[in-house]
Amino acid sequence: MTNQISDYAIATLGSHTALQILKGAKDEGFHTIAICTKKTRKPYDSYGVADEIIEVENFTDYFQIENKLIEKNAIIIPHGSFVSYIGPEKIFNEMRAMHYGSKGILDWESDRTKERQWLTKAGLNLPKLYKTPEEIDRAVIVKFHGAKGGFGYFIAHSPQEFYERMKDHPDEHDFVIQEYIVGVPMYVHYFQSSLTGELEIMSFDKRYESNADSIGRIAARDQLDVDIHTSYTITGNVPVVVRESLLPMFFEIGNNVVEISKNLDHTPKGLYGPFCLEGVIDPKLNFRVFEISARIVAGTNPYTNGSPYTWLRYSEPMSTGRRIAREIKQGIESGRLEELLG
Repeated sequence: MTNQISDYAIATLGSHTALQILKGAKDEGFHTIAICTKKTRKPYDSYGVADEIIEVENFTDYFQIENKLIEKNAIIIPHGSFVSYIGPEKIFNEMRAMHYGSKGILDWESDRTKERQWLTKAGLNLPKLYKTPEEIDRAVIVKFHGAKGGFGYFIAHSPQEFYERMKDHPDEHDFVIQEYIVGVPMYVHYFQSSLTGELEIMSFDKRYESNADSIGRIAARDQLDVDIHTSYTITGNVPVVVRESLLPMFFEIGNNVVEISKNLDHTPKGLYGPFCLEGVIDPKLNFRVFEISARIVAGTNPYTNGSPYTWLRYSEPMSTGRRIAREIKQGIESGRLEELLG
């Protein structure tokens, strides 16, 4: 491997967080490549973040153009859409291009049972899970597998309500029934550096979900009249600055998750790069974690020019996308790139 960043490119699918990934990579001096479909390429043309666009019929056709990426010495940055369209198994077993981050960790993220084992070992406070609908004895949220942006999630209060709502999802058989926690949803964006061994908190967000966040504009009587069911499809992200006194707790749980990851199967390097802990802060300021995303998340998109937290640390614009590119740049220049590739 060479020590010149001009010999490498940064590439990703044109979706999810690609704008900030590519913009950050350009700011760090990389040649950037967006893999787009005909329908998705317009933003990448318009904003000028991609030096090059490789067009495919569908995102699932990634492997048809992988040789081009290998020839260009491209380093792939995975994000939610990449994982969703390509799939953890194909990423782990078939992908030959350079991949930033641990491939093995995606298996732990995508399997809710394994994910729960990981987070429990890390000492996190998790909501109760129900093995069967018949066990439902309080408000629960039903979540379907995969990075679907909350699409189809629903709340049920009894076994009867669960089965009634499932009629709207006849093709869904892979789901989890989770205790519904009342509180403020909070998503913590981290970056774990392989080069320094340090954990950084990059930013926080909450999701704007339809129709969960708009239903409050409708009187309760009217909601009942039109039989509105709450849904949680994510439509956007709202930036958040948390109480400063909560920061030590967020650093502690993030570090715990990283430490435990070093002992997981098929993850010899552990969790590194960007990741997100997703949870709810209850009225007693406990953080109840219900999920981990072991890659960059869309909640970092409000911070293309950096967040209050990255400004404190870097005193220059530093998105999570740019932080990835800087890590790779430093890895190349120091001859340690191999440590960053999964």
